[in-house]
Amino acid sequence: MRILLIACYELGHQPLSLAWPLAFLKRAGFEAEAFDLSVQTLDEAALRRADFIGIAAPMHTALRLGARVAERARALNPHAHLCFYGLYAQLNAQLLFDRKLADSVIAGEAEATLVELVRALSAGDDWRRIRGVMTAGAPPAPALTRLSFPAPERASLPPLTRYARYVSGSLTPAHTQWGREWRVREELAGYVEASRGCLHTCAHCPIVPIYNGRFFVVPAEVVLADIEQQVAAGARHITFGDPDFLNGPKHALRLARELHARWPALTFDFTTKVEHILQYRGLFPEFVRLGATFVVSAIESVSDRVLQRLGKGHTAADIEAALEILDDAGLALQPTFVAFTPWTTLEDYLAQLEFIRERGLVQHVPPVQLAIRLLLPPGSPLVHAPDAAAWLGELDAEAFGYRWSHPDPRMDALYVQVAARVAEAQACNEPFAATFEAVRRLAYRMAGRTLPSDVSLAQRPSPPRLTENWFC
Repeated sequence: MRILLIACYELGHQPLSLAWPLAFLKRAGFEAEAFDLSVQTLDEAALRRADFIGIAAPMHTALRLGARVAERARALNPHAHLCFYGLYAQLNAQLLFDRKLADSVIAGEAEATLVELVRALSAGDDWRRIRGVMTAGAPPAPALTRLSFPAPERASLPPLTRYARYVSGSLTPAHTQWGREWRVREELAGYVEASRGCLHTCAHCPIVPIYNGRFFVVPAEVVLADIEQQVAAGARHITFGDPDFLNGPKHALRLARELHARWPALTFDFTTKVEHILQYRGLFPEFVRLGATFVVSAIESVSDRVLQRLGKGHTAADIEAALEILDDAGLALQPTFVAFTPWTTLEDYLAQLEFIRERGLVQHVPPVQLAIRLLLPPGSPLVHAPDAAAWLGELDAEAFGYRWSHPDPRMDALYVQVAARVAEAQACNEPFAATFEAVRRLAYRMAGRTLPSDVSLAQRPSPPRLTENWFC
């Protein structure tokens, strides 16, 4: 059985969507070839000789790129079994089947099911009866069985030098307090996941239709073994890429303590919800002592109305409180936004810009966050919102999502302008501050308002970050 696994994009990380399936397949006695097309060129000879082609779709961007790969695979090797796996594979399963891009789809805790599928195909058995394997016309059935994890198989993947790096920021008072040597530097970064799925049910999140409020912990010894192999490969910073690191706070704290005990100079970052920052405020000073340098949190909006529609579980006042908690701990916040939604007014957008500016967060917000537009894949519960008729358009099969139009045409016009300006800025590596001010001028001009007079604003230290900016 000639097995080919393909990843297309994972935010600049060495892809776990390859490393874990490779490990499960190896443990089952199967060899597989893998390509990460974010840093490698597609080998068409590999497409031609493969019996099974698995395409990872953990993100919307990865799915769209993967669809192009599937089209090429169909043309070159029409007899190969094409399987998409990952969050966005299930959300768009029917579109993949309708477009003849997939024979099967797997989502959730997918690796063991992927092995079963390969084993059945290799033996000539009826693979359509395997639980967790979706086929055309069948209802979604994600694989949600707790797995026995091996350590991810990274040896055959491109080296960490091909991926995003960690850039440290300025010294903060908290880091001075704990006596850490600190200077602005760029180093190799690794990526692990300590849990998968999520306890929460935000209305716009792609995890929810698959996991429906469930999450699965990866055993600490497996996570630490994965960190160890990446440290041996040169990593000096680790990203915990869990949807929410603090879904299991005891598990997270145990891992952070063990990480620091084994590799005292290693730094790390993680993602967590605003409500978890409030709930577990006492943990953050210890996370800093153990090496944490920044936290990603999906604040999404500073409008309580929008936050409620998205089911975020926090308010604008909670965002302020969370920022204060992180400031007191000396931990940088990297907020993410859904800047354009059907419910975000022009005043909301202006308020968001002023929130970022007045709190000294301009350097903490990559400009792409100012241009994020709500994504509505077929599996999104928001397409059934009570007011959807006022803004929801047709399903765009090529884009794997529903079109929507804002009730205020100015917002759609502003989105086009902001997206173009941000793309231009990224192409020439423009400083964040310059792009932010350009977007701010566009927004105030669209509102027919004069920019507020400049005032002296508090400046935060330059934040640590990764060289690849977050987006979906």
